[in-house]
Amino acid sequence: MGRGSAVVVVVLASLLLMVVHTQMASAATYIVGDRSGWTFNTVAWPNGKRFRAGDTLVFKYNRVAHNVVVVNKTGYNSCKTPRGSKVYQSGNDQIRLAKGENYFICNYVGHCESGMKIAVTAV
Repeated sequence: MGRGSAVVVVVLASLLLMVVHTQMASAATYIVGDRSGWTFNTVAWPNGKRFRAGDTLVFKYNRVAHNVVVVNKTGYNSCKTPRGSKVYQSGNDQIRLAKGENYFICNYVGHCESGMKIAVTAV
């Protein structure tokens, strides 16, 4: 490899690192439900917020009384947990948003139906 090729490789690697760093630096962290946390009637919490792929949602809740389940649109609309869904139960769950639609429910009996669910679109 000639000296010019090495310079090109270094410049390209530097640009790649800058892009990755910029994307990481722009990721935001949101506490779902703000001060109230992940609880009943949280369904409207995402309204008016702009989410990006890579942002982190933090679900804070009493782990004895609730959970967080990542579901698909059908699971969200029906308040049913599809087979193979990821269930979080720590009471302080951090979930990174994927690009597109992201759906979350509490699958304890009656909780999702009481508004303990959110749909988040990440660009």
